[in-house]
Amino acid sequence: QVQLVESGGGVVQAGGSLRLSCIDSGRTFTLNGVGWFRQPPGKEREFVATITRSTGSTFYGDSVKGRFTISRDNTGNAVYLHMNSLKPEDKAAYYCAASEWGNSVRNVGEGDYWGRGTQVTVYP
Repeated sequence: QVQLVESGGGVVQAGGSLRLSCIDSGRTFTLNGVGWFRQPPGKEREFVATITRSTGSTFYGDSVKGRFTISRDNTGNAVYLHMNSLKPEDKAAYYCAASEWGNSVRNVGEGDYWGRGTQVTVYP
């Protein structure tokens, strides 16, 4: 059973950096595509980044391109989101999601498993 746990959120000044981690404590998501999403206060959950299962190709939402990087460790049981040049509008709860069979997770409907999220706050 996939059990996703996010960590690494916090409070940072604009321009700063954070690294989020998503660990599969069930040690099964080496077989699945994984993505990061975020949900700002009062808004819908939105796609941030995904990394494909097959080739490790990466895709990003327009608002984070060039600033965020998604990566996967060699074991395949952890996925990271490196966030640089953070802006106040990046403030949100960040969630990772894994797909049961899909190669990637690019929209909310493709996520079969979700973590509980980690909060990121960026102040000016």
